[in-house]
Amino acid sequence: MGRKVHPIGFRLGINRTWDARWYAEGDTYVQQLHQDFEIRELIMKQNANAGVSRVEIERYPGKVKIVVHTAKPGVFIGRKGANVKETRAALEKLVGKKIDLEIKEIENPDLDAYLVARNIADQLERRISFSRAMKRAIGQAMRQGAQGIRVQVSGRLGGAEMARTIHMREGRVPRQTLRADIDYAVAEAHTTYGRIGVKVWIYKGDIFPETEEEPEATEGVYVSE
Repeated sequence: MGRKVHPIGFRLGINRTWDARWYAEGDTYVQQLHQDFEIRELIMKQNANAGVSRVEIERYPGKVKIVVHTAKPGVFIGRKGANVKETRAALEKLVGKKIDLEIKEIENPDLDAYLVARNIADQLERRISFSRAMKRAIGQAMRQGAQGIRVQVSGRLGGAEMARTIHMREGRVPRQTLRADIDYAVAEAHTTYGRIGVKVWIYKGDIFPETEEEPEATEGVYVSE
């Protein structure tokens, strides 16, 4: 079962932090956890064409801070900020508190695992060959500086009667190395033959912990009286 470990959960607290940062107990925890799911679902649904990859949530007394990572910030904001105002109003109605909405641009979408997986899934829904979509995604990621990428698709590929799993890999993808910076995501393609799952691992290099430099030892100077 070693290969079943979630690459992001495996590295939480080591080289990656949580997407939701708040504390609660009892029924409040359950309520806020489900509220997080609803917040992410609302943002993804209202901004399906904005290339939203990740949503971070921080809770403070009286307000909730939401950081949206998107590949198309202009589409998310909308003309004269109309779309972002609509999204903020819907979030405030859902949460019942003031919403502090921050938008961060994803500089390189070809190195974001969720956007790559979503792109492959969209191509499968348009009936593009799965092998062609996978090879194109791998080539683009490697050209943009990825040290390794692994793509896996599962389901009735090409309309076959029996489901199968096919994966392609280029470069190194050390999934069990804790210091490895691996981005992982899952997407689903809804085809006429059923759902096809897409998994993407992108290896961007190693992250080493910052070590404090020890002061150099100096020779003592003794003065005799």
